[in-house]
Amino acid sequence: MGNFIVSARKYRPKGFEEVVGQDHITRTLENAIENGQIAQALLFCGPRGVGKTTCARIVARLINNFDDASTESSTQLNIYELDAASNNSVDDIRNLIDQVRYPPQFGKYKVYIIDEVHMLSTQAFNAFLKTLEEPPPYAVFILATTEKHKVIPTILSRCQIYDFKRIQNEDISQHLKKIAKWEGIEAEEEALHLIAQKADGALRDALSMFDLIVTYSSDRSISYKNTINNLNILDYDYYFKVTDALLSEEHGEALLIFDEIVRLGFDGHHFISGLATHFRNLLVCKDKATVQLLETTQLIREKYLQQAEKSGSSFIMSALSIANQCDLQYKNSKNQRLQVELALVKIAHIPNALNYALNHIGEGVKKKV
Repeated sequence: MGNFIVSARKYRPKGFEEVVGQDHITRTLENAIENGQIAQALLFCGPRGVGKTTCARIVARLINNFDDASTESSTQLNIYELDAASNNSVDDIRNLIDQVRYPPQFGKYKVYIIDEVHMLSTQAFNAFLKTLEEPPPYAVFILATTEKHKVIPTILSRCQIYDFKRIQNEDISQHLKKIAKWEGIEAEEEALHLIAQKADGALRDALSMFDLIVTYSSDRSISYKNTINNLNILDYDYYFKVTDALLSEEHGEALLIFDEIVRLGFDGHHFISGLATHFRNLLVCKDKATVQLLETTQLIREKYLQQAEKSGSSFIMSALSIANQCDLQYKNSKNQRLQVELALVKIAHIPNALNYALNHIGEGVKKKV
């Protein structure tokens, strides 16, 4: 085996300018470091894979004035990383406190990065309180957590809190596009958008999927087809075809498409959940002001806009309600496939029901006149 390095490590940011989608955090930290106003206890909280530990390491490097080249070697004496998930006892915190007593041998600050800090026991938190409140002038504590609500209030009150957010799909896809260019990989834009959507705001997850699809392809390329096959994503075209059949009141055609989807290995819950999302996307396309809520490529957006023109708002709302109800009832049903098929038949009869209602109302008006 060669010395392969996964993209999440190879392209880990070494400076704030490389951090993706966290401008509100990086700008604040840059100003604090530049003005010498860095707090001695920081809490980085947010979803997984959004850059909490990365930003902690960048802070540690910058406050010690280390350059990029010396990061791997010199900071070993200045940066202490503790995984609270596996080192959560009072003794682990006492060992850390004992280390804090000694000033740094190299650089200005000793930085302690405690990951998954919410996993510390209550006793460990209590043992940590005094040191966190009044640390020596050369010590900086950076706590990272995905579950801020599990950190006790007395710890929160002693920290400067930075809330990291989910990274936008557009930011992730643009970052993947840059990496593909650096690596000389041909990547289709639709495929990168799918990876970004599947990552759900976590850049690390997106980079892992990026590596997986590149490895799958013999010619080191990322195509839309390979992406949907590897990430267990149902092609957009199936939802467009099903919706066209439902709009035409052809419930038989819709059932045959669903059967084809099941034969491909997708379960009914996956399909009905995706269909509800599809109807939601059609709904936002009915209003020019909300089209921007559609997170997809321009090509797919055009397809949504075209189908939205053919679909009435009443049909979309009724179909969305039926699909959502099926999604909620799916797990508790003993005949899950029937639940989905019944939902499709109901949706296919919506146009007929709407026409009947309109005619009935019209007749009632004529009688009154």
